[in-house]
Amino acid sequence: MKAGYVRNKQRYVCKDCNYFFTLSNPDQTTPRKNSRRHQTTIIDIARSTGVSNSTVSRALHGHADISPETRNAVLEMAAQLDYQPNQLAYNLVKSRTNTIGMIVPEFTNSFFPNIIIGAHELLIEAGYNLTIMQSNESYPIEVSNTKAMLANRIDGLLISLTQETNNYDHLKVFEKRGIPLVLFNRVCDYVSAPKVVVNDFEGSFLAVEHLILNGYDRIAHLGGPLNLLVSRERLRGYRAAMEKYGKTIEENMVIQGMFSQQKARIYGKYLLDLENRPDAIFAVNDSSAIEIMLMALEKGIRIPDELGVVGFSDNPESAYIGPGLTTIRQPTNEIGKTSAQWILQLIESEEELILPNEKVLKTELIVRGSSRRNRSLIINSEFG
Repeated sequence: MKAGYVRNKQRYVCKDCNYFFTLSNPDQTTPRKNSRRHQTTIIDIARSTGVSNSTVSRALHGHADISPETRNAVLEMAAQLDYQPNQLAYNLVKSRTNTIGMIVPEFTNSFFPNIIIGAHELLIEAGYNLTIMQSNESYPIEVSNTKAMLANRIDGLLISLTQETNNYDHLKVFEKRGIPLVLFNRVCDYVSAPKVVVNDFEGSFLAVEHLILNGYDRIAHLGGPLNLLVSRERLRGYRAAMEKYGKTIEENMVIQGMFSQQKARIYGKYLLDLENRPDAIFAVNDSSAIEIMLMALEKGIRIPDELGVVGFSDNPESAYIGPGLTTIRQPTNEIGKTSAQWILQLIESEEELILPNEKVLKTELIVRGSSRRNRSLIINSEFG
């Protein structure tokens, strides 16, 4: 009788002598093109050992009512037949897949991958798998990603929104179905879910204050789309610092746009081509700030003497581009770990769990050559 497949060959067993063998016929030793390899099942093990399917199942799961001899025979046959349990089917019986979904806007720099690493380390320790999808800064793709996550029966979702997202019905579905949801970094106020963010207001205030204390006066802000809370908070920090030090905010030098490098070059060209151009620019992220620095270099504008530049995020390349980009460091690993910790608490709590509405993590000003015009400066800020 047939006894599964070994190395793509049909395996047989003699019921009288319990001898296992494969045929040497070339037609049977070479699999046909496009043929599917047979996946060994509990039924194959049962046939090969001469016991019932239910006995095999109980033996594989270590039930006490199975004798050691039978269990050993089943386990040995499972190894011979290269049996791989269908964990997905087993988990679905328990209404649990032990899988967490995570959707991020992009992978173009290290920011989101570092958050993923932080979350993954904690989830793996807790016995969960992490399924990651990229929305590519596209709202329709984000919606499609959430539908795919639902179809795959994830136990919870971690998500950072795209710059296009201004409708949140696709997230409210998770709430209706009782699937835990945690938003991080790019969040909204229209979904009842815990949020993990950094203090964007404080970080932006420190960035602009640093420029002012280094002698810069006409400071422009290259921001992000205002539908995102992160962009609004960084704009608010910029305005607060300018107002505290009595600096005039020239509205034609405050630009809210998209996060792409292509847009950064368009906005940067506009600012650097102004007749009375700014002497410093605070950019919403490091990639935009680096584009500004490269464009200034092309135009022969000296950094930091003629133009100060500060970014936000502290991407690895920021330390290596000359003369080094001053930036605001975000605790990416901690964002990932906190988000994962919260989603696990929501999933594993047997009673309704009420988490804090928001976790706000601190940022850090990293000073490098792109803004250090006053090298003897000691910063004294209300934020420390």
